[in-house]
Amino acid sequence: MSKNSVVRNNLWKWLTLGIVSAIAFYVCNPISEKLRFGLDLKGGTSFTLGVDTDRLQESIIAANPGITNTVGAVEKKMEEVLKGCDERIIQVIRRRVDAMGTNEPVIQGMKDHRLLVQLPGATEEVRKAAKANLQSAAFLEFRLTHPKNDQLVAKLLSKEVAPPGYVKHGSGYARAKDWAEVSKVKGYAARLAAFESPDARYRFMLEDNGDGTYSPSFVSRKTELTGESLVSAAVERDPTTGRLAIAFKLNSEGARVFSTLTRNYQPRGPKNPSDRGRQLAIVLDEQLISAPEIQSEIGASGQITGRFDAAGARKLAAELNAGALPAPLKVLAETTVSPTVGDDVKQAGVIAALLGFSIVALFMIIYYWYAGLVADIALFLDVVLLPTALVIVANMLGVFAHDPSMGGGGSMALPVLTLPGIAGLVLTLGMAVDANVLIFERIREEFIAGKAAGEAVRNGYGRAFTAIFDSNLTTVITGVILFVVGTGPIRGFAIMLISGVVISMFTALVVTRLVFDHTVNGDSRKPFKMLCLFRNAKFDFMKLTKYTVGISFTFIAVALAIFAYRLSTNKASVLSVDLTGGTSIVYNLKEDAKPAVSDIRAALNDFDNAAIIQYQEGVASSSLLIKTGETAETKKGSAVENKDVGAYVTKILQEKFPAAELVPASVDEVGSMVGADLKKSGTYAVIFSLIAILVYVGFRFQFGFGLGALVALAHDALISIAIFSLCGRQISLIVITAVLTIIGYSVNDTVVVFDRIREMLRHDKKLSFYDLCNAAVNQCLSRTVVTSLTTIFAASALFAFGDGSIFDFAFIMLIGLIAGTFSSVFIATPIMFWWYKGKRPEVSAEERKEND
Repeated sequence: MSKNSVVRNNLWKWLTLGIVSAIAFYVCNPISEKLRFGLDLKGGTSFTLGVDTDRLQESIIAANPGITNTVGAVEKKMEEVLKGCDERIIQVIRRRVDAMGTNEPVIQGMKDHRLLVQLPGATEEVRKAAKANLQSAAFLEFRLTHPKNDQLVAKLLSKEVAPPGYVKHGSGYARAKDWAEVSKVKGYAARLAAFESPDARYRFMLEDNGDGTYSPSFVSRKTELTGESLVSAAVERDPTTGRLAIAFKLNSEGARVFSTLTRNYQPRGPKNPSDRGRQLAIVLDEQLISAPEIQSEIGASGQITGRFDAAGARKLAAELNAGALPAPLKVLAETTVSPTVGDDVKQAGVIAALLGFSIVALFMIIYYWYAGLVADIALFLDVVLLPTALVIVANMLGVFAHDPSMGGGGSMALPVLTLPGIAGLVLTLGMAVDANVLIFERIREEFIAGKAAGEAVRNGYGRAFTAIFDSNLTTVITGVILFVVGTGPIRGFAIMLISGVVISMFTALVVTRLVFDHTVNGDSRKPFKMLCLFRNAKFDFMKLTKYTVGISFTFIAVALAIFAYRLSTNKASVLSVDLTGGTSIVYNLKEDAKPAVSDIRAALNDFDNAAIIQYQEGVASSSLLIKTGETAETKKGSAVENKDVGAYVTKILQEKFPAAELVPASVDEVGSMVGADLKKSGTYAVIFSLIAILVYVGFRFQFGFGLGALVALAHDALISIAIFSLCGRQISLIVITAVLTIIGYSVNDTVVVFDRIREMLRHDKKLSFYDLCNAAVNQCLSRTVVTSLTTIFAASALFAFGDGSIFDFAFIMLIGLIAGTFSSVFIATPIMFWWYKGKRPEVSAEERKEND
């Protein structure tokens, strides 16, 4: 490449760097407004929701006017509605909260059909909107009006009568002054539905005209189609009237029913001899939204018209997309909650983050000297430019599955920052130097081959690119699948994972190359000063593999059998409260004697080392919330067997903190914070990620290579969980996040080794496959150890200074990092070797040309 071409390329690189930096500055400035914190760092608002049995009873009686004639019929119908409704309620509420753009919420079921919803950092405006949103049932129905609806309405309006709570007003009705009191009287909904009804099959309903008046209609009690058939709903503007409307699409069964219905009741339809189409009432939560005439047959899509403002239309579309609640909810309690992480833990987390960053940066300078300093510049820029990557990645992933809580859709908002997120960022920085290490090791090889500095740098970047691209692309593929298949916290993790990879590749391949191009004398023959852990290593790794594979998987099988036994006998001993549910205890507090969160955690450590501890601020008082996965059932064989867990925890705290005078205000059983939908989507995400890695590595290399990578990944994840559990720690959401990180990153080492094997297969025709595999592993040994060390340094800092969930995150990551380094040599390579039965796999002509 000519000097002018190099100058032009560098100008484009500087321009790109400037644009990326400008975007990062824009999305973060001012930092106090743009940076959002999660519940663990900032606290937020907590709602306790419960089924509104009065509203449910009213709606059942209104929909079934003769039901009160049968003793116990209403109660039986309520039992049918409430049976198994809890999981459905959690799913719907989670979708609604996500649609509000609220990231990292806490949603947890409780006994007696109650639900705890906590929103991080919610403003007063958000709290009001959330409160209304959470209580809306959003049950959509399509019903026909009476065949003589117009005549019946005209006859009704000619009379000097009005429905209860209303007065006549022009060509309709208006609410009377005492409407608020009248509408709260028991049985009101049934009396309103029966008002002047000509037939028990039809009910009286009022449509809001938007100007304080209401128009009457007589609507069939029979539901023709419900919102269960909806696939999607979106706001659009009606081209005829110019008003906002909700466009919807139906599934195949819904489209069939809707098509038949509209065909039958269009003008002169099979069931409508009139020249006018029958009116189709659109009913939402027992309220008449509109009743347009059916003009023609409608198939899989349609439009809900009404008098919506922009905010109301968006809210309705979001609620319809989230689905209908099986039963109406009401807010039982609303409180402001404090962070779940104490100030001391925050400070320890910050210290761990700074220490991890500093150790990695110092190590790179000591090991690679000037090249290490260049890598540290890239490392610093990884932090500075990460906001740009977060915004870009969120918007790109929004193409696959738009999620307002994660940004995207043109949004420039950053995701919510949590303490585990900070820990993940520190760990990402430790892994970010991976690409730099690959490049520097390649540059070292070029110097050994006698190349000048300019050519060594150029060839080093060129030869390392394939390994960097393949190893990082497998991580990106994993992240994309996690985002598309997963929901909630899984999607947030996927964005952080991909963003870290993207920005580290940019700084490693673009920024560091710019620095070298401007600071290195291309004609110099003097090699860069670098240390070397393994010079001319010739270890016979393949000799040990038949033992390492057998021992590893035997250990995993035994450890998982122990895990399964403990899970079946006492699930709280292996799973935390956010996965299993457990006991929730609320204490009233003395304002002047609040124990620190860290002190409470220490007091309960022997009882439950993963308990959730949180202060709550009510209107007139404060309280302490403790959630533990333990129950009297899970503590069989211990001091708590056959005892009240709430009383046991209270005794511990009262003895430790007598001045606080802790008195339990309530003790409840709570469900898992992870609903069946999240568990299912998370499982699918992991499975599809493993399959995608198998396919991609098999495509880029060959199937045997993909199989080796897949087995190594399964090994890393399983052995990490096994050892972590054997050490007495509980599996929690943050631990699952760490396992996802291990799956996303541990394949990197394997791909780098496989890339070297592929390269040697192209260029070395004499070595046996056994010796070639050994040689490839030995040549990558320094890189493997160095990149593992940098990440272990970052994780060790979190392990040493972190507390609670951060300690667990760092601990399992340390296990996973060591397992990943081990598996790339002793699991992936031998599995691939055995697949080919020890014979060199054929290399295609295209593969031979790829790096020549």
